[in-house]
Amino acid sequence: MPDTPSEIIPAATLIVMRDRNDGPPQLLFVERSPAMRFAGGALVFPGGRIDAADDALAAEQPGGLADAAARIAAVRETIEEAGVAIGIDGDARAMQRALNQGKGLADIVGPCALALDRLVPFARWLPMHPMVRVFDTRFYLARWNEDAPAPLVDGTENVRAFWATAREALDAVAAGHARMIFPTLRNVERLAQFDSHADAARHAMTTEIRTITPWEDGGFVCIPEGLGYPVTRVPVHRAMRA
Repeated sequence: MPDTPSEIIPAATLIVMRDRNDGPPQLLFVERSPAMRFAGGALVFPGGRIDAADDALAAEQPGGLADAAARIAAVRETIEEAGVAIGIDGDARAMQRALNQGKGLADIVGPCALALDRLVPFARWLPMHPMVRVFDTRFYLARWNEDAPAPLVDGTENVRAFWATAREALDAVAAGHARMIFPTLRNVERLAQFDSHADAARHAMTTEIRTITPWEDGGFVCIPEGLGYPVTRVPVHRAMRA
């Protein structure tokens, strides 16, 4: 395992799930711009780094959630990147425009308007490959609001926002039509096991969340067993790091 890097960037990701009557739930994906330094051209869930404004807003939240800043960052990034507001009432499009113009989430919604309990902790990943930036990323699940507008890509970091089932996304990767970095791919495989947001949330609430740092062993990239992942080792040449 590589030495601990000088900078570990705290980050958060939101997995938005849309239930359907005629099949497994769909997941909200964004496709990163090929020009982006991190995960360029890859399919990911909306998310990004936790910034100082997220920390400040977290300090004003009721309930004392230890991971409030990460939840806030996940909500904010999902609005910025896909025009989808989870746990906030209001015009998601207007929020997206305001955030992309440089306003803070606190300026838009006020200190106590966030329903952070709608986010269910799902996983935490800390890959430390020496050749890429190191993010300590918390993953959350959230249920799509039925009356919400369609996702709208930001057009800067990402070039596309779309819905797909976990299996459809995995098939696209297997066929060479899409790319995913290692943590995203493992989480999509895990999500493919569930028939609804409720099933995934129950699984998340009864499965240990342990910070996952992949390691290499005998030509394979490995993660721990027992954390809900159906695939825990893949050949190094098949593991996209960033």
